[in-house]
Amino acid sequence: MKLSALYLYPIKSAAAVSLEVAEVDELGISGDRRLMVVDKSGRMMTQRSVPTLALVQPRFEGDEVVVTAPGMPELRIPRRCEQGEPLRVVVWGDWVDAIRIDREADRWFSQLLARDVRLAYMPHTTFREVDRKYGGAGKQVSFADGFPFLLTTEASLADLNARMAAPLPMNRFRPNLVVSGSEPWAEDGWKKIRVGTVRFDVVKPCARCVITTVDQVTGAIGKEPLATLSTFRQVDSKVLFGQNLVHRNRGHLRIGDPVELG
Repeated sequence: MKLSALYLYPIKSAAAVSLEVAEVDELGISGDRRLMVVDKSGRMMTQRSVPTLALVQPRFEGDEVVVTAPGMPELRIPRRCEQGEPLRVVVWGDWVDAIRIDREADRWFSQLLARDVRLAYMPHTTFREVDRKYGGAGKQVSFADGFPFLLTTEASLADLNARMAAPLPMNRFRPNLVVSGSEPWAEDGWKKIRVGTVRFDVVKPCARCVITTVDQVTGAIGKEPLATLSTFRQVDSKVLFGQNLVHRNRGHLRIGDPVELG
């Protein structure tokens, strides 16, 4: 098995950046979901309620994140922001300290989403812990839903697509790591893996939400893949696809890295 795709999401719930090589720091892939759009009360905004976020396309240019969206001017924001106006923001039930990027970014996203929002950054001084029940004490996560990494496999997607009238791309599931060369659904039984030099604990299957029904190119909402997944991947009222991971060490990941069990 090998690592066949590698994705970073600079802004939570916006589009991915495809990588050839990624640095792994204490929070996961360096720069992954360190930015997040929040409402005026500090609560996270995601495609669950605002599918338009799928149209937000970030890319890196030096020390900046360049953000584009249909009908909007280009927005440039700092890739890192360790000082500025403090914000208290919430990801699910976790209230954490963040920094407001600037008013220009707020205006840009407010215009795009047609509501009053802020763009927040998670500085290195913020500590948000993963769920100890699954990840153990002291493990950190960014603005991601719950864990530093999400892994999917090409074989499982192929099996799912074979059951549907029209196939869907992997971007519906918004993984960080995609593995090729496995059997379909083999990841259900994985407990520990190594990708290149980075070791991971496979801690929890990923319960999928309505974001998977949002076309990541157009923002349109449909019924798949949840309708089909629910016929054979439903456990305790949750529909499962992919696995959440917690990493044990820093390092680098590269496309083509071997993926080994144990």
